[in-house]
Amino acid sequence: MIPLLHDFSGTTVLVFGGGPVGARKARRFAREASVVVVSPDFADAEFGGSERVRAAPAEGDVPNWLDRFDPALVVAATDDATVNEAIAEAARDRGVLVNRADSHGDRNPGSVVVPATVRDDPVVAAVATGGASPALSKHLRETIEAEIAGAGAMATVTADLRDELRDEGVPEGDRHDAIRAVVRSSRVWKGLRRGESKGRQVARDVISDKLHSSGDTR
Repeated sequence: MIPLLHDFSGTTVLVFGGGPVGARKARRFAREASVVVVSPDFADAEFGGSERVRAAPAEGDVPNWLDRFDPALVVAATDDATVNEAIAEAARDRGVLVNRADSHGDRNPGSVVVPATVRDDPVVAAVATGGASPALSKHLRETIEAEIAGAGAMATVTADLRDELRDEGVPEGDRHDAIRAVVRSSRVWKGLRRGESKGRQVARDVISDKLHSSGDTR
């Protein structure tokens, strides 16, 4: 499977199943999408502000639910494998992405695996094991989380500096070298831990040193 980042803003994610897995899936998507959870019962868990519809759809009812909500993604997280298969089949028939929570290994076209993610906006990192080992995904997520601390601030600062260098007329190759020097500078990372303004100041010093060393006297 090929990892992709997908923007779900302004769309609906339809979750079938109100257990702990359904709740976790709902929370994951509620930050961007409108989430609807359909289930006869709901776990004592946080659903991220999702709309909850108390119903027990049978296999033949599934297409009607998809027609009703027109989702961009369907999550099959019930405790009935037959119903989950009907959900996945209805989604595939409509060209809708589907995440089947009880499926591991081989998957049909259009299937989606929801990875473990780490965010330091605008930076996001994800890791997945294809459903083989959720415990390993969690361990790797925790490891990555420690490694990318501060990456969000670095992304914001370097994006601004790249635009500033372009406006100043710095040649493209020199811009690339300067920004590369910033992201590899332990001084800048250390400065960002003291605040974005401090990190930006140190980054400007690193850029100045880089441009002068390459013969650019701006």
